[in-house]
Order: sequence, then C-alpha cells, then structure tokens
Amino acid sequence: MSSPLADRMRPQSLDDIVGQKHLLGKDKPLRRIIESGTIPNLIFYGPSGVGKTTLANYIAKLTNKNFRKLNGTTASTSDIKEVFASTDTLLGMNGVLLYLDEIQYFNKKQQQTLLEYIENGKITLVASTTENPYFYVYNAILSRSTVFEFKSVEPDEVERAVLRGIEFLAEEQGTKIEIDNDSVRHIATACGGDVRKAMNAVELSVLASPVVDGSRIVTLETVRELTQKSAVRYDRDGDEHYDIVSAYQKSMRGSDPDAAMHYLARLLEAGDLPSACRRLMVCAAEDVGLAYPQILPIVHSCVEIALKVGLPEARIPLADAVIMVCNAPKSISGISAVDAAISDVRAGKGGPIPRQLQNKHFDGEDNPNKGQFYKYPHSYPNHYVPQQYLPDSLVGTRYYEFGDNKTEQAFKAYWDKIKGEN
Repeated sequence: MSSPLADRMRPQSLDDIVGQKHLLGKDKPLRRIIESGTIPNLIFYGPSGVGKTTLANYIAKLTNKNFRKLNGTTASTSDIKEVFASTDTLLGMNGVLLYLDEIQYFNKKQQQTLLEYIENGKITLVASTTENPYFYVYNAILSRSTVFEFKSVEPDEVERAVLRGIEFLAEEQGTKIEIDNDSVRHIATACGGDVRKAMNAVELSVLASPVVDGSRIVTLETVRELTQKSAVRYDRDGDEHYDIVSAYQKSMRGSDPDAAMHYLARLLEAGDLPSACRRLMVCAAEDVGLAYPQILPIVHSCVEIALKVGLPEARIPLADAVIMVCNAPKSISGISAVDAAISDVRAGKGGPIPRQLQNKHFDGEDNPNKGQFYKYPHSYPNHYVPQQYLPDSLVGTRYYEFGDNKTEQAFKAYWDKIKGEN
C-alpha cells in the first residue's frame, strides 16, 4: 500500500511549506535558526496537519543528521534508549535528530529519560504536540527547548498545496487531471486548515473521478461528497474545544449573534450538544442576569427541548435561545455581588449571625436580654422594615449595585421610594 499523498510530496524547501509565515517567512526567527544549520531543541505546538512533521523532516535533511521518529502514544523508554544507542553508530556520526510526535503522551519517567539523552548534545529533539506544552511537557525539557506555535493554514495557502497535489498526481499517474477553481477552493476551505486532510481529499477525489478522453475529470459534486464534515477540527479534551466554547460564550456576551451562530454550528457539527447547552445557560445567568430575569426559564426550556429531541432538530431551539441571549440587555450585577461576598467569606470576614436572624426560640438564664426581636417585614407597610441583617463586622458592606438596565433601575426606583419613607 502506497504512503499518503502528503508524505509522497513532502516540500523540498522552506518556501514549499504552506502556511506558518509567522515562523517561516523571510527574516522570521525560526527560519533564521533553521538556515543557520545549528538546530537547538525545539517544540512545535499546534493542531494536526499544519506542517510540524514536514518541517522536522526538512530540518533533519538540511543538517545531515540521522532522522529518527517516535510517537508518544506508542514509544517506550527502551525505544528512547535505542535511539540514543544509534548515536554511536556510523549513521549517527553527525548526530541524531529525534522527532517525537505527541510528546504530551510521554509520562514523567519517560520525559526524564529523554532529558538525560538530550543534555549531552548527541540527540537534537524536535517534539510536537497538539496540546499546550506548558501544561504537558516536563519543565526541565521546556527549559532546554524553544517553543514555536503553529497555526491552522489559511485557505489561500492550502490552495497552493491542493494545486501542487493535483500536479504531482497527474505526473505520477501519467494522466491529465482537470479540476475547476471552485473544486480547488472547496477542498482548501473544507479541510479546516489541515493540509494533510486536504491532500487526502485531493487523492480521494482524483481516484473517484472517471477518465474521459484520456483525462480525469474532477467535479465539484465529487469533491463535496468526499469532504463532508472534514472542516470540523475538534477534540473534546483539547485546546480546540476550550477555544470554541470560549469564543461561543464571549460572542453571546458581546451581543454578536452572527459569531455566536458560527461557534454554535461548530459545536453542533462536532456533536457536542452538552457543551452548547451548558455554556448557553451559564451565559444567560452570568451575562444577561437581572437585566432580563425572564430569560433564565426561557433558555432552560429551550435547552430541555434540545436535549429531548436531540440532533439535528436540537439546533432550532438552541439557535432561538442563543439569538435571544445575544440581543438581550446585559448585566453582571448578580455575579459581581456573589463573587464579592464569596471573597469576603474566604477571607474570614463574618462573625456571629445577628440575634434577630438566628433560628432560636429559647434564651438561657445567662442571657439578660431575652427575646429574638425579629421584625417580620410583612407586618409593616410596603412589606419592609429596617433591621440589621449582616453580621456586626460587615454592617454597611455593599455587595450588590443596581445595574444600569431598565429592569434593575425599576427595582432601584421602587426601593429608593420605599426605603426613603422609613
């Protein structure tokens, strides 16, 4: 079985690598490091299919080092030792460049073993990870490495790779391949910034296309059938998940229904209905809150409907609720109040509950001032009577401030009038 197209047509120069212009463009730091020929230990951080392995292969070729590759999901400590042993062979006389894919799956002991071997300089480490290395990589390795973040490749850059892939296959197969601009653009857009995925789509589209008069005719219909949902890049335990749900909630908070719809769609296309529902309810309470209190039962009802009917119909009540949250007035007076109160409690501020609020109906003989003295508000005009509710040490503390929205200002006007009469 032949290797994937992305492996068969690895770029032969830095300029052939698509994307990552912030790292590999003219006069950019990583490009200058590579061109110097002196390669330090490197950690490449970013989503899959954006050129991390391609660049590691190119670096090994450029430096004339023995290139070895391990994968963190399957490699063992003995594999690391075997790579180190190769430095004393003829192949390793110029040193070994170890490309360790998915380093986040190495446990601490494995990373400590790796550390021993990269410190003497015989092994140059180029590691990649789709997770934040500052959370998953041993600090001692981080301190001896330089981290570079790779980003999803823009469609315009992916198009370059798609066209190169078409040319490569045409030469490899000895057959002319015809594909229109719309099909090229669709592949470049549908891959979600993953060049490897785009190359797979190119090869599948070519293989699935008929030969007519000596030419393979790749149609947009064929391309669409083979790239369904391929733009969804999502890992429920990874950075992408947290980035999407964060953007989803921040778009609702920022009152941008179009952006919120986009991120809702990405969550739903990934099948992550629970996250879509949870963040929606949080946003309704946290960001709309008392500016429109009625939104809480409305959103809860929409979420209940969504969970009962499931996907794809769940998108309908969720879309309604998200748009309502986006367009509703906003207030954080509720969360600000409770967070301020929690901060005081954690700081030890408090004290005995005022006597009139305690759940006591009996005074001991040692109490000279017997009685609870609680004033029942409903027994007074306007159902209000002044009395102390906070502990003595917190009397006068203000946690809640009325928001500037219509609802809370109406509350304020009412209570200013009532309390002003007392």
